[in-house]
Amino acid sequence: MPHPSLLAVFAHPDDESLSAGGVLARHASAGARTAVVTATWAADTERAAELAEALRILEAGEPRMLGYADARAPQSAPGRVRFCEASLDESVRRLVMHIREFRPDIVVTHDAYGGLTGHPDHVHTHRVTTLAVQAAGWAQLYPDAGAPWQPGALYLATHPHSAARALGDGRLVREGRAMYSVPDDWITATVDVRPWIEQKIGAVLAHRTEVQRGALPGRIAGLPQAERESLLSTEWYIRHEHVSTVPAQTELTS
Repeated sequence: MPHPSLLAVFAHPDDESLSAGGVLARHASAGARTAVVTATWAADTERAAELAEALRILEAGEPRMLGYADARAPQSAPGRVRFCEASLDESVRRLVMHIREFRPDIVVTHDAYGGLTGHPDHVHTHRVTTLAVQAAGWAQLYPDAGAPWQPGALYLATHPHSAARALGDGRLVREGRAMYSVPDDWITATVDVRPWIEQKIGAVLAHRTEVQRGALPGRIAGLPQAERESLLSTEWYIRHEHVSTVPAQTELTS
């Protein structure tokens, strides 16, 4: 049985590598089609070039960028509206186009908290993606956005409480920052990505701008190799239950 195709939808360049780099590399290594849609930053920026390098490492195709401005970095897309302030209907329509064109079996995105940090762009990406995954299968919604396609499953990249405690001691999440995690029994898929950890870390570090400014990729770069691998070798997902199809075709297996 072929490995299910996978489309990841994340807010910023580097989110794809941090949140789902292992699963993207894993699916690609099994011969599955993989791709990434990034909500913010313009295609002619340095961050976009770094994203292209990260996706090359993960074998996840060329960048697919919606091009909205980052909520906290207006220089990310000069002259463009901030993602959180854009027309919701238009944002959903544009993502529906990518879903219908790529025709994934599985879509992966941020959880409803927006991951550990709760960044507003992450939260909004979750909202837009959940709406777009539903809308993509409805023929009379966005008829100009391509032939309808219903992904078989939507998975939310997340962190259980037990893992968040290990990440939140200042090593990855800065001390004093709020952290958002979920009860351990909410987790649907716990994926061991150690066989693809070199690709995942390489993709994270390809986001050199974030490494240099001391953002999360920079904090990862400063860790000893063994600690990096320990912290990044597992990915956690919640299956969003509004999408239902043949389970064998749409599972993120552990």
